[in-house]
Amino acid sequence: MVSIKSKREIELMRHAGMLVSKMHQFIKPYIKEGITTNELDALCEKFILENDAKPTCKGFEGFPCTLCTSVNEEVVHGIPSNRKLKNGDIITIDVVIGYKGYQGDAAWTYAVGEIDDDKKYLMEHTEQALYEGLTMAKPGNRIGDISFAIQKYAEDHHLGVVRELCGHGIGKDMHEDPEVPNFGIPNTGIRLKPGMVICIEPMLTFGKRNIYIDGDNNWTVMTQDGKPAAHFEHTVLITDDGYEILTPRLD
Repeated sequence: MVSIKSKREIELMRHAGMLVSKMHQFIKPYIKEGITTNELDALCEKFILENDAKPTCKGFEGFPCTLCTSVNEEVVHGIPSNRKLKNGDIITIDVVIGYKGYQGDAAWTYAVGEIDDDKKYLMEHTEQALYEGLTMAKPGNRIGDISFAIQKYAEDHHLGVVRELCGHGIGKDMHEDPEVPNFGIPNTGIRLKPGMVICIEPMLTFGKRNIYIDGDNNWTVMTQDGKPAAHFEHTVLITDDGYEILTPRLD
């Protein structure tokens, strides 16, 4: 069931979302050649705890870490390890932070040093696909309007749209109704209403859209063709006349 958030709940989610934004801003300077994804995870967990919040992903269905750190062909759910980042990598950092029982969630893809033009193109247009979806996030529209806008932009730019993964509602729980796919048909799905909070998160590939789950950890989702993937996500409140990003980029 899709919930409409109260003013109190929205204020708590604004705070949780701003902590997510501040954490991304905090960790950005550390994302460079030679650092391990475990080190990034430890820095972010310390930041979250020092801000009287909780790392929601840690322990969720057995996930062992605070961050999802997905590198190059890893689409989502990369598990931090002793892997060192290399010049030319791209890494998605996805985090959910809980504050007084309410969640904020955002994923951004970062370049490590100098990346090639293909990865630049992928990052630029995956982020823009998110904002194309946001143009449809307003009362009276339907989820399918957001989904179609993302799909059309992605496919017009010859990027693969991962279909097995999607955005979602958010509130007390990390994942709530409704699902927010990155492909769809306009004027379908539930109607958007003020007070709904959703996560919009295109996950696009530079090659084909096909994916598989890494059998070694049963978490990390990879592209089948080994081509890179990017992922951008915001937590978004539907307002009376449009939307408010609860996880704004502070850079």
